[in-house]
Amino acid sequence: MMPAARESLLDAACAALARRPWSAVRMVDVAAAAGVSRQTLYNEFGSKEGLARALVRREADGYLAGAERALATHGDPRERLTAAAEWTASAARDNALAKAVLTGCWSERLPMPTLSAVRSSSAVPAQRRADGPLPSPGDLVAIVRDRAVALLSVPGTPEAETAALTRTCELVIRLALSCVAAPPGEGGIAELVRGVLHRQPV
Repeated sequence: MMPAARESLLDAACAALARRPWSAVRMVDVAAAAGVSRQTLYNEFGSKEGLARALVRREADGYLAGAERALATHGDPRERLTAAAEWTASAARDNALAKAVLTGCWSERLPMPTLSAVRSSSAVPAQRRADGPLPSPGDLVAIVRDRAVALLSVPGTPEAETAALTRTCELVIRLALSCVAAPPGEGGIAELVRGVLHRQPV
């Protein structure tokens, strides 16, 4: 199956999830919305649980790709971290599934696959990956933190300075996640992050 068709099925599942709880989303309807047979849907994902895992994997991947882009947008390290924080808050603002992936707070309306790997019999590489371990919110924080440190640190930096930078990067991402749970007031997340970074080594 072409990757584009897989994306169409995931898009159709997301659209269905926006209208009704996951328990009421039917595989036959997802297939019809994507213009493929139900058998094609099962061939691609294996089961409804497989589809749920693929949805969560896609949200996590999309978040990480956006964080990577945000960290690469500016020359100034503080603005890079601010952009990553803004992306973190915006990724979850209008997307209940992304919010759940980032915070670990799942509602009964959403699919909620286990984060541990499941036995996979899929011949589809993307599905085998989805059937592997899914990232927890803590995993996502660590991945973005480590990526930020790699981008912002200079070769030969003393270990103590790298450790301080690591703490700062983690602080910014965790601050961003707190803004997902409790949106900030006037000035938004950027002002909060800049205020924190003003007092932190970057």
